[in-house]
Amino acid sequence: MTNSIDINLEIWRQKDSRAAGEFEVYTLQDISTDMSFLEMLDVLNEKLTREGKEPVAFDHDCREGICGMCGAVVNGIAHGPEPETTLCQLHMRHFKSGDTIVIEPFRSRAFPIVKDLITDRSALDRIIQAGGFVSINTGGTPDANAIPIPSATAELSMDAAACIGCGACVASCPNGAAMLFTGAKISQLCLLPQGQKERKERALSMISTMDSEGFGNCTNERECEAVCPKGISISNIARMNREFVKASLF
Repeated sequence: MTNSIDINLEIWRQKDSRAAGEFEVYTLQDISTDMSFLEMLDVLNEKLTREGKEPVAFDHDCREGICGMCGAVVNGIAHGPEPETTLCQLHMRHFKSGDTIVIEPFRSRAFPIVKDLITDRSALDRIIQAGGFVSINTGGTPDANAIPIPSATAELSMDAAACIGCGACVASCPNGAAMLFTGAKISQLCLLPQGQKERKERALSMISTMDSEGFGNCTNERECEAVCPKGISISNIARMNREFVKASLF
């Protein structure tokens, strides 16, 4: 069994947010199947640099599936074909020799393209700034740890907290909605005693900011859940909607 493959790449190239972009075709030979997807892009960029061409710009940081920095649409799927896998965790062994791989940036009105595969996802940061935190005094660490929290509730909160804010849910949603991301961040805190004091204000402020950033609404397509690298459930969207209704009425 061969440990290397030859692949064809169709990559979206765009100089900046104002320029018209287009796909460019590249060929790579003898790519190790042990490489990660981003390492393969590194090899391509080394090749382009040696040829005196502009390397492909793409986001990356920890390359351990933790930071949420990387992200691109691979063959029509955010983060690629493997479930619950970030782009940096995707390996070339999941592709076959001779495959054509189409790579393009996350596309959303709220995610303007900066260059090539890099998009500006700071809209998600502004949603967090609107209320995705606890700002009141909840006591010291021992005091906070002494507050009894049912195991099932703690697990639900931790599941929501697993969201890394990569934006794949937005890129995969036909409406460009950020409701899975926002729902996870609201759920993470509203389930815990420390998040109760600011519960209503948090829901109203974060959802209002989400709407003002130009994201769409959820129509239960579940594409977001399907591509989420951390397996965040759309039950968090239902919880967010309940939080919003209660905060609005009371």
